[in-house]
Amino acid sequence: MALEWGALALVVAAEGILLLFATFPGSHKFVKGIVAVLRSALQPLLSIVPFALFLLLDLYWKYENHPRCEGPSCTIVEREHHAKSQMKSQRNLLLVIAALFLYWVLYRVTAMLVRIDHLQRKTKIQKDGDDEDSD
Repeated sequence: MALEWGALALVVAAEGILLLFATFPGSHKFVKGIVAVLRSALQPLLSIVPFALFLLLDLYWKYENHPRCEGPSCTIVEREHHAKSQMKSQRNLLLVIAALFLYWVLYRVTAMLVRIDHLQRKTKIQKDGDDEDSD
């Protein structure tokens, strides 16, 4: 596996772990801490989007310019090499799609958690104001 694909796989794993922690049911303090970590991690993780798109273009270029193995002139070894290359390209395509999809889901979950926290604080302020009015 080339270095860029290894790096992309690590980012996908990190995004998956962050998403797992973000959706893990837990105490309010844990959620506040994970939201802070997510908000600080989203901006550096944004660099994965152009990187993944570049790798996607690389896959497309390799697919379009890959020598075809057709007809009776192909040997069994050439056909196996072609099939192995196709499998690697498909795996890498899934990796790119997973990186982009997990970043989008992580961004949306973080936005949702921030909005929930904001609404909870707003509800608490209104509840405290109602308690003072009833006194």
